[in-house]
Amino acid sequence: MDITDVAVIGAGAAGLTAAKALLEEGLSVTVLERGDRPGGLWARENASGLSSAYDSLHLNTSKGRTEFADFPMPADWPAYPSADMIASYLAAYADEHGVTGRIRFGATVTGVRRTGEGWEVTVTGPDGVVATGTHDAVVVASGHNWDPRWPDPAYPGDFSGRQLHAHDYRSPSVFAGKRVLVVGMGNSAMDIAVDASQVSDGPVLLSARRGTHIVPKYLFGRPADATGAALARLPWRLRQRIAETMLRVAVGRPEAYGLPAPAGGLFQNHPTISDTILHRLTHGEVVARPGIERFDGTTVRFTDGSAEEVDVIVWATGYQVSLPFLGSEWTGDDPESMQLFMRVFHLEDPTLAFTGLMQSTGAALPVVEAQAKLAAACFSGRYRLPAPAAQRAAVTKAYAAALARWGTKRPMMRIDFDQYVAAVPREIAAGIGRAARPRTPSITSEEARA
Repeated sequence: MDITDVAVIGAGAAGLTAAKALLEEGLSVTVLERGDRPGGLWARENASGLSSAYDSLHLNTSKGRTEFADFPMPADWPAYPSADMIASYLAAYADEHGVTGRIRFGATVTGVRRTGEGWEVTVTGPDGVVATGTHDAVVVASGHNWDPRWPDPAYPGDFSGRQLHAHDYRSPSVFAGKRVLVVGMGNSAMDIAVDASQVSDGPVLLSARRGTHIVPKYLFGRPADATGAALARLPWRLRQRIAETMLRVAVGRPEAYGLPAPAGGLFQNHPTISDTILHRLTHGEVVARPGIERFDGTTVRFTDGSAEEVDVIVWATGYQVSLPFLGSEWTGDDPESMQLFMRVFHLEDPTLAFTGLMQSTGAALPVVEAQAKLAAACFSGRYRLPAPAAQRAAVTKAYAAALARWGTKRPMMRIDFDQYVAAVPREIAAGIGRAARPRTPSITSEEARA
């Protein structure tokens, strides 16, 4: 690869650390950001319209396990900072490392196409003017938590009240005096149910077809993920047994709070991190309900035969992976199943790289920081990728392990946080060793596609 100029799509955490790493390798970098500020989804009211940050949003991974390795969060910050704090942290990171001046704000990427000259990137500016630029490589860092996933197929019947996705929630004032139903068991579902229960008419209903483990933010006087980090060197099944025992001792089983039993073991399905939901459940301010069967006006009928009158439904049903600027020749039929070596390099052409297109068991920032260093080392020539066959074998092996551990829900994207952030530096070292050895003429990006 002969790369001097790289386009980075997105100025969230993944894009900012990618740009920093590329600049440190001496490469020319252009960051294309749809919004009006850095910070991505953490930047509330970002002009991109993609941020889902609400007033009460805080980290659900602790500060010590979330911060960038070379840019610690302020020592006087709480263990779980707010969204506004994280947005300011990312903006300061961009300023500190010379990234802010490389960002083109208001630049919506509408097309990324491989040509004989490189990667042609088409951008629509805030004034509607369309422009194209050609780059030697592209890092896609646009995130995957911005395109709301709604129930599909929709539930039978018609609901005559108000419906909104968690992506559009900002403040509990929207629930004042309303009968509220929240559908989902993830972090946003719990936060919104707790917020709504402060102002709603009667208890908030929390509906889910499948359960999950509820982990408080503190266990035994320490942030819960720091407790888990102490077990990181153990095999994951042993970690699972130990952590589940600790969790049962600390807070009991979800069923004791009226919630459905977890669908899988801890460290398999992503746990929900919340201190406050258990408090609201035990005080009757939030009441668990099973899955929805159908709608009838403002009546919601549940699978256990019960029914409730509801004014507002919040669908906390997650997000779908969308890469609208990439053609199907790169994404296949389903971007979630796209095969990437180390969850970074496209197997058909490694000059197309990704940071943040993964589902981690822990914090995202250290993961994207590691991915950025790997991509930058490769593009600068310090690191050499394994042979294509070895890359494919590695992807196949990782996929099989993910299927065994996590099942069929996004297995290609799944990573174990601790294992992954330890594996990337080892892979960089191995690739630097490969680059130092004589080799046959390198495979160009055009040849890699053939």
